Amino acid sequence: MKKTILFFIVAICPFTVFAQYYNVGTSTTGQTDMFGNTTTTHRNRYGNTTGTSTTGHTDMFGNTTTTHRNRYGNTTGTSTTGQTDMFGNTTTTHKDRYGNTTGTSTTGQTDMFGNTTTTHKDRYGNTTGTSTTGQTDMFGNTTTTYKDRYGNTTGTSTTRQTDMFGNTTTNQKSNNSNTEIWTW
Repeated sequence: MKKTILFFIVAICPFTVFAQYYNVGTSTTGQTDMFGNTTTTHRNRYGNTTGTSTTGHTDMFGNTTTTHRNRYGNTTGTSTTGQTDMFGNTTTTHKDRYGNTTGTSTTGQTDMFGNTTTTHKDRYGNTTGTSTTGQTDMFGNTTTTYKDRYGNTTGTSTTRQTDMFGNTTTNQKSNNSNTEIWTW
């Protein structure tokens, strides 16, 4: 048994040593305001605000729209999430500031292991990557793993418990030195 464990450690350690992750930044979601809007503030690894994402009410058709703005308050695009379909999939359509569709993100049902996978596609319907969110751990943290279209891990996001002020912070890490959250 000891030999098996030792072999496992020797075999795995070389890979974990080279799996370096860079801090990309944070996203902090505050409480819902009196108008029913929830704002997430994005900051880079230096703590500078890079933009915001504001999610409004669900409309009469069951769609929820998030408006993305840059650090100057200019709208850069929107993400609209529709109702869950008969197969248990929920699709979000992303558009640029001119209203042109730039891609979609489709979230499926939670699997038997408690993982939920979102498949990202570009405007032409080609898969660009996936995001898989696991179960919440014993410390109240939830981790999402991002992969590119080839299945290579490109980064992770870890969401911590909501603090005493009602804010929820997500820490983003990338396996390259990108400093922008949206580069994934």
